[in-house]
Amino acid sequence: MAPNREALIAHLLATGMAGRVATPRENNLLHYLLLAHRDPDYLFGLDPGPQWTADAVLELMARKVGVSPRLNFRRGVDTIDPELTAAALDRYAARFRVALRDRQRVLFATGHPRTLGPFYQLLAAALEEAGGTVVNAGAGLGYNGETRYGMQRLEVDFFLGVATLHDPGGPIHTHSAEPVQIVLAELAHTGAQMPDLVVADHGWCGGAAQAGLDAIGFADCNDPALFVGEEEGTVAVAVPLDDGIDPDRYGLLADYILADSLSDATDLNR
Repeated sequence: MAPNREALIAHLLATGMAGRVATPRENNLLHYLLLAHRDPDYLFGLDPGPQWTADAVLELMARKVGVSPRLNFRRGVDTIDPELTAAALDRYAARFRVALRDRQRVLFATGHPRTLGPFYQLLAAALEEAGGTVVNAGAGLGYNGETRYGMQRLEVDFFLGVATLHDPGGPIHTHSAEPVQIVLAELAHTGAQMPDLVVADHGWCGGAAQAGLDAIGFADCNDPALFVGEEEGTVAVAVPLDDGIDPDRYGLLADYILADSLSDATDLNR
């Protein structure tokens, strides 16, 4: 049976996806400051306006994510409000419902391949089953990038319909928007149709949104860029949750999204 909203919220709290989360307050505040200073690694490919001071980002994150709004709370355990997560996930599901109903072209991608990759694979499989198109372009293309092992060749790759960035050892975590820019440039070069929707996170989501595409994504409480993008109207939906837990835990979120989406798509196509 598909989970209802009550079961979803219970799951978010039980797994630590929301509620008291593993990301410490001091890390959140540092990342808000880095975005305010326009550090490229924390912009996720977006170009926010000059009004985003560290305090303005904190106020936004308190409102959209549920972190503590207290300016004097500098260290300790921070929070994500599960009600805000559920509300954003409903908006995410509604947009994905359109992709299923209209059999759209969708790019799935992640900067968190270990934890979020299997979740996107479930959505990609559902889209294909509904008759939509999973976009695959730019595999094998890349650039030389700085990693913890020094300068290495980084390339776009796809596995079960989901794009990731690879180094010689396999898929890697990345904030960069460069991989999605490579994919979009390859689509343009070959004359292929651009995606109707991008379902992603980190720079994959932000870079796609900055390019003018409809983009929805997950983001942790220490990753403010997508929430800033949503506030500015660039990112379509940003869902607050801890994005670094056991990959199996995200399966229930896929069940929640797809139960709503597939039942609605069936009703609309009768």
